[in-house]
Amino acid sequence: MAIVDCQVQISSVPQAVAAVVQRAQQRQGGYICLANVHMCMEAIDDPTFSRVLKQAALVLADGRPVFWAQRLLGATQAKQVRGLDLVMALCLSMQQQGLRLGIYGGQDDAVLAQLKVRLLRQFPELQIVYAYPPPFRPLTAAEDQQQVALIEDARVDILLVGLGCPKQEWWMAAHQSQLSAVMLGVGAAFDFIAGRKAHAPRLMQLLGLEWLFRLLHEPRRLSGRYLKHNPRFILRFGVQYFRSIISRLSGN
Repeated sequence: MAIVDCQVQISSVPQAVAAVVQRAQQRQGGYICLANVHMCMEAIDDPTFSRVLKQAALVLADGRPVFWAQRLLGATQAKQVRGLDLVMALCLSMQQQGLRLGIYGGQDDAVLAQLKVRLLRQFPELQIVYAYPPPFRPLTAAEDQQQVALIEDARVDILLVGLGCPKQEWWMAAHQSQLSAVMLGVGAAFDFIAGRKAHAPRLMQLLGLEWLFRLLHEPRRLSGRYLKHNPRFILRFGVQYFRSIISRLSGN
């Protein structure tokens, strides 16, 4: 289903887990994107990034506004596939299926250490076989290929990539031909699971105000993004929704 020209599949957390696990078990590789307002607008602004999303195995409705947009366009069976919920559900399934987890991203070794502690506390039999927080500078070609080799040598089944949008999507697209693992772009999930960032209250999540909670906690980093993207998304989707109503009324 197209949401402001970004194709977002209709799904749910259980359906997404089943799809990712199946790809991992069959060694199909590929990458999964979790769409929010930021990602949809990046795709509109950059046609090359739009092609990156079109090459993804799945693009799922992570952001509440994207999920609402699906519902308003008639997808009554659509569910929000929130990134954190998907990661935790995946870890449970991976523990049960004996699949091997890899982690690429995160601010530093301390974040990844705390992330692993918290994941293993909840999923004690989860196999975390690879973890690497890349530096903020670009990796050299040799460094990059070293990490590719380590991921493959560890036989990672599912690789969580936490570099932020759109960097993580670019990275996954560039490496899908080199990696047999299924890759999932998870944004800031590592910081939330590790306890470095606070979760929005459940009510704010349900009301679609998680962005406001994050903005209040990180105004300098996020204000420009939200001021740039949110009003434009509302306007563009408003036009799309109005056209869908006209189309239904005219019987097309």
